Amino acid sequence: MNRRNFILGGLSALGAAAAGGAWFVNRPEFGQAPSGERLKRILSSPHYKNGKFENLVPVEVMTKGGENRIVATWKFLFGDKSELMPKTPMISKKTKISSLARNEDVIIWLGHSTFYLQTGGHRILIDPVFSGYASPLFFINRAFDGSNICSADDFPEIDLLAVTHDHWDHLDYPTIMSLAPKIKNIVCPLGVGEYFEQWGFPKKILREEDWYTEIKLSDDFIVHVLPSQHFSGRLLRQNPTLWCGYSFITPRRKIYCSGDGGYGSHFADIGKKFGGFDVALLENGQYNLAWHSIHMLPSETAQAGDDVGAKFVIPSHGGKFALARHPWQEPYRELTRESEGRSYRLITPVIGEAVHLDKLPEQKFSKWWEQME
Repeated sequence: MNRRNFILGGLSALGAAAAGGAWFVNRPEFGQAPSGERLKRILSSPHYKNGKFENLVPVEVMTKGGENRIVATWKFLFGDKSELMPKTPMISKKTKISSLARNEDVIIWLGHSTFYLQTGGHRILIDPVFSGYASPLFFINRAFDGSNICSADDFPEIDLLAVTHDHWDHLDYPTIMSLAPKIKNIVCPLGVGEYFEQWGFPKKILREEDWYTEIKLSDDFIVHVLPSQHFSGRLLRQNPTLWCGYSFITPRRKIYCSGDGGYGSHFADIGKKFGGFDVALLENGQYNLAWHSIHMLPSETAQAGDDVGAKFVIPSHGGKFALARHPWQEPYRELTRESEGRSYRLITPVIGEAVHLDKLPEQKFSKWWEQME
């Protein structure tokens, strides 16, 4: 091969790589930057500063003195994962969701941060992820064996899809598109609506709001968009969209969902604002001392349960993906210990098991993770 052909061949290869890279990042699941009226709303938010969203109290994603991102990423991708994932399939009990009476108040954990709620006759689905990977790449963030027991076919019409933020393990394009014909309304934090519009959802069903916004979906159903201490972004740009938690309020129930995030004074403020909650769905898993400002340790999850005034706490953000370096059972074991003597009762359903809110005082739950050790 002469020099000219070598150079031309090299340029062709670079061009092909660049074209491939452009195709990859332009896939619809990556979304696009907010624009138009949505961008105007973002720019006017008191939580958007210096070209990005910020937490109520500014925090570092990676704590100074801890592992830097390169080291952490290397360990995550290539380190020993023998204790990070269960060696046997996840234990589950598949409830026939489509057969539940609409007036039956239930909560069903479906792995990681996915929950199906029925309260006051309203059907709510939070952060649904039914894919085999929480990533745009098939070899990163593989779901635990046995943790995917549901698909879109298992659900009735969804009155409200609630998404807490745009990370891959919470906003899953294939899952969302498979559910699309069943979704009547969507609530999401500022900026996240751009994904849904790009994916073909009509703007009229979108309620995209800032923290401390009350959304009255009907006379007997109110949703509050609440702050969390986290971050956002699906590629290289950080914090282009907002992240949040929620409260779901009906005449008989108050249910709180923390979303992802570190511990902060916002939990006590939320508890005072709402006078406590019947049930709190609290993040517990995928933590590390190096980034515990944006993901709670089990001791902090327990304190958050007290702070929000929960009667019952259900842990989330575990049991499906290994996104941190702790043994996969550790969050359950440690939160159980930390919950002793607290003002709430910790309940630990297996994936797919129905938590019957009218029967909670007497309904029993096992320490199922011990059966898998």
